[in-house]
Amino acid sequence: MIKLTERKYIEDKSSMPLSGVILFLLMLIPVFSFAQQTRVDAEIDTSTIKIGEQILYSIQVETDSSNLVVFPEGDSFSPMEVVESFKADTTKLEARFRLLKEYSLTQFDSGSYVIPRQKVIINQREFFTDSMLIEVADVVVDTTRQKMYPIKPSVEVPGSFKIPSWVWWVLVILLLAGLVFYLYRKKQKKEAEKELPPYEQVILELQQLDNSSLLEQREVKEYYSQLTFSARKYLDREVYDRALESTTSELIAYLELNKNAGKLQLDEKTIQDLKVILSRADLAKFANSRPDVITAKSDRSRVGDIIEEVKASIPEPSEEEIRKDEASQETRERKRKQKRVIIAAVLASLLIIGSFTTFIISKGFYEVRDSLLGHPTKELLEGEWIRSEYGNPSVLITTPEVLIRTELDLPEETKQMMLGSETFVYGSPVSNFYTSLTTVKFSGETDFDLEKSVDGIYTMLEQQGARNIIMKEEEFSTLSGVEGIKIFGTLEIEDPVTGRAVTNTYEILNFVENSGFEQIMVIYNEGDTYAEEISKRLIDSVEFNKESN
Repeated sequence: MIKLTERKYIEDKSSMPLSGVILFLLMLIPVFSFAQQTRVDAEIDTSTIKIGEQILYSIQVETDSSNLVVFPEGDSFSPMEVVESFKADTTKLEARFRLLKEYSLTQFDSGSYVIPRQKVIINQREFFTDSMLIEVADVVVDTTRQKMYPIKPSVEVPGSFKIPSWVWWVLVILLLAGLVFYLYRKKQKKEAEKELPPYEQVILELQQLDNSSLLEQREVKEYYSQLTFSARKYLDREVYDRALESTTSELIAYLELNKNAGKLQLDEKTIQDLKVILSRADLAKFANSRPDVITAKSDRSRVGDIIEEVKASIPEPSEEEIRKDEASQETRERKRKQKRVIIAAVLASLLIIGSFTTFIISKGFYEVRDSLLGHPTKELLEGEWIRSEYGNPSVLITTPEVLIRTELDLPEETKQMMLGSETFVYGSPVSNFYTSLTTVKFSGETDFDLEKSVDGIYTMLEQQGARNIIMKEEEFSTLSGVEGIKIFGTLEIEDPVTGRAVTNTYEILNFVENSGFEQIMVIYNEGDTYAEEISKRLIDSVEFNKESN
């Protein structure tokens, strides 16, 4: 138990008068009284733990029931870590309280650690516990009694479903294409409306004006703008091709000129009425004139009559003019169709280019190219792999295709050393990917030197047509701990079709296991990332059956 005592400060009594000493002692009486009424203890349940075990650190305070007690919190126990700070437990002892505050502490590194002094505040006065020494022992592992196991091969764990990033790019492209198509169709619809015959178009626009609420809303200026625009557009298409851009006086002068020339059968009153309506519209649009609603409706009715009179005054077209008009319409229709085909082709091209760009950004150019055009080793890599046991001594291996048994022409002295040999292959050294697996079973106790067997690999590769062989050597260990020698490097071999030399990468694993010799060979085109991944996956899958005889 650790108890706190109040510090005493003693000064030389001869340095002050007697009255001062008495006054000083009187001032100390409340302090001694408070110290006697208050008691702070701290303890731990153990001073020695193992890594990760926990210590129960307790602080007990006895004080008057009216006193405010504040216990330590936060990082005050460092270097020990606070696992949990328990709620203070209160016990009443007559007019006093006994408070118990507990902490669970731990440490994850071995060594000696000191729990620092902890500060407890009681009515704004500070009390300190003593520091405590803790020993954290390491966990001892007895490797002579603990059974050891080989490292397990990595297993691919299927993750949760996640939408690939390229899907979002495709959606964005489709949305953009849909927006462009919508705007194009909307424009076509407007153009179709514009393509109505002049008379039908002006009647439609006048009906739309009648159905509008411009007059009810006192939008007289806008009303006259639409009314005169429809009339001018009709005249522009049927009588005067500059009616839309001409001033009122210019348009009226043209109509009078054609009337006098006999090209238009219009009454003078009709032309003058049109002049009055156009002039009133000009005043409404540019001079802030506001005609009344009755006048506006009357002008609307008169414009309809003027349109009818203009239509009746236009002479019927001759057969030659009709043929020219039909030919012109056919030409315009053909151009419209060509335009639609071009726009559709551009949109489709943009969609295809955008999709290709998205796939290239997310997956890479070669991945997209090989997915579309095909690639032999990519198809091997993404196909269904097969795990089988081959030869004697047996070798377990996972390959993209089943290996086919074949026979090797071995020297007589080698045949005399062995009980038998087996070879299994896929492809050929001149193909995109070639692998072979050879097992040799020795007769009796044979001291086979693996290092010397490596010397014959160069000759073996030359016999298969390899040239310019670059050879490297390193120790190799399977995932289950079987050690061997790995021979790897590059070589050139002639393509029988083109006659050109092709640079290949090769990897050859050599083992002496289960009273036999095992060799796994892989040859593939240099720079082929798919074949490189196949080779790595194939080599990592090699295991040996310990029960082989």
